[in-house]
Amino acid sequence: MKAARIHEYNKPVILEDIATPNIQPDEILVKVKACGMCRSDVQLVDGYFRRYADIPPPITIGHEIVGVVHKIGSTVPKAAGFKEGDHVVVVPGWGDGTCRHCQVGDSQICPNVRWPGFGEVGGFAEFVPVPARYLIKVDERLKFEELAPLTDAGVTPYRGLKKLRDSGALGANRVIGVLGVGGLGLYAVQYAKLLGSGATVVALARNPDKLAIAKEYGADHIISTKGKATADVAKELKKATGQAELDAIIDCTGAEEMIKLAFSLLSIGGHYADVGLVGDRIDIPLFPRVSREQVLHGSFWGNYNDISEVMALMDEGKIRHTLKVFGFDQINEQLDLLRTGDIVGRAVMKF
Repeated sequence: MKAARIHEYNKPVILEDIATPNIQPDEILVKVKACGMCRSDVQLVDGYFRRYADIPPPITIGHEIVGVVHKIGSTVPKAAGFKEGDHVVVVPGWGDGTCRHCQVGDSQICPNVRWPGFGEVGGFAEFVPVPARYLIKVDERLKFEELAPLTDAGVTPYRGLKKLRDSGALGANRVIGVLGVGGLGLYAVQYAKLLGSGATVVALARNPDKLAIAKEYGADHIISTKGKATADVAKELKKATGQAELDAIIDCTGAEEMIKLAFSLLSIGGHYADVGLVGDRIDIPLFPRVSREQVLHGSFWGNYNDISEVMALMDEGKIRHTLKVFGFDQINEQLDLLRTGDIVGRAVMKF
């Protein structure tokens, strides 16, 4: 089968033919139809994660995976309901099934988690073996290229928004800021409207084309942050919403300058959820966080239930997409474009 693999960090991935993988008795072999491209794919190639988990090459990249059931392992129970030809999406975080996080369904934060796309198997390949419990059947009328990004770009901000909602940060007469409206942020804008209980949604970003799409997707106000001091952004925010602070923030960048901006704009008792990983450090004053009783939520990817809920929204026609579809042989080219931030929306490889 064809596969795109890292053989050496900080070098282009190699597009090559390798053996089609075997499956364990509890696994299903999925024939990949599409796989989304994520900034973390670029970060993996560029060695960002090595300080946390130095994965030995070769690594088959790609974790936003959708395809069809090709072969079913011998111990997969019939009650699971899978048959050959079923359309499925892959839940990425494969836990050990025994830790306390797995027991409550949060396998993506299992201390022994395995990730497709961060090891021997990944979605930028024609086949991927998946434990049956991490597959979700989807309606065959839905497009592969639209489903793939929902397993990361579409679920990560969804989980972050749920954390803000469940903490009481959202509601009428509240203002939520969506920082960054790229691959994750354009979904975050939509979820802020769906889950915000009437909160005013403000999208803040540097790219005017991305901001225009955010407005189209439901943002009540858009503010360009390019070349502006915090005071200037606050002034525009007050003009748009009547207040110069944000009651809740979902940061889809995780970039140092945006984190500083976010906490400078966060209100007393405000909640900040970060789902972005562009940077790697937080350097912010401590006293205002304590004296203003602000809350920082870490929110990582999504679990089986989160993805199931997102798929239900997709099935109901409540999620819109901005996609750039490309072929397998264009993977390195698209990684370069993503590295420089020149992709609007989400890039998806489709076989």
